[in-house]
Amino acid sequence: MTKTSGTTIPRIREAAQRGAQIVCLKELFNAQYFAKSQRHERFDIAEPIPGPTTIAMQQVAKELGVVIIVPIFERQARGVYRNSAAIIDADGSLLGVYRKMHIPDDPLFNEKFYFTPGDAAEDDEIDRSSAVARQASGFRVWRTRFADVGVLICWDQWYPEAARITSLLGAEVLFYPTAIGWHPKEKAEFGRAQVDAWRTVQRSHAIANGVYVAVVNRVGHEKPIPGQPGLEFWGTSFLADPFGIVIAEGSTGQEEILVGEVDLGRMEEVRRNWPFLRDRRIDAYAGLDRRFID
Repeated sequence: MTKTSGTTIPRIREAAQRGAQIVCLKELFNAQYFAKSQRHERFDIAEPIPGPTTIAMQQVAKELGVVIIVPIFERQARGVYRNSAAIIDADGSLLGVYRKMHIPDDPLFNEKFYFTPGDAAEDDEIDRSSAVARQASGFRVWRTRFADVGVLICWDQWYPEAARITSLLGAEVLFYPTAIGWHPKEKAEFGRAQVDAWRTVQRSHAIANGVYVAVVNRVGHEKPIPGQPGLEFWGTSFLADPFGIVIAEGSTGQEEILVGEVDLGRMEEVRRNWPFLRDRRIDAYAGLDRRFID
């Protein structure tokens, strides 16, 4: 369930052969989505960073000369577990870790039981050198060989604040490793609208911030535990350019490698014509740090 090998490393090799320079895996890539129920033994899946999985991925990254974003269940300390993503540069160095900031609690998504959210003021614990470009309030950007990347995880993708802060830190590409799907009781009535909302909000992050957005979602039905219907993940991974145009998109029901091209000159072009960052009224946004303004 937690083995790094299997199909993942061969798929990374294939992606590199097809020209990929940055490879992002799905959320909690080396296990089934285990948060469908609350079971204490599942904490045994977690591992430290650095640990067996990230060390293996460092070797692959160095061999292939690619950046790899590795989302895993992290054991940071006794009783402190995170939904995390390790960022490994193309020379095999472990640049740092992003820890999911927004933790959901919905039917079949019992994540608050398992995951401590990322800390708003924590220092990067892997590398305090210039490899870590910038960080603020738990959000980070890493200067990799090929681009400055920001990583946000699944539920983070619904929050414009997360995308905006990470973009302001200098991200050129926002990566969203994801595990989102249909609750079996909702698909018939709400399924199409849910996928449309999910796709729309992330395209809007690309437009509002003038950045590329790359979304990597799980796909397929994961078998339920006894008495539960399981989840059907809707796939549809995609890459959107800074104008929100989807330039590569995966299928709903098939696991696949999706390769898209990022043209950093496109960011300059779009931001010159839609200068949203220039025209922000930073003097007028007091209150965004409050839960509700009444």
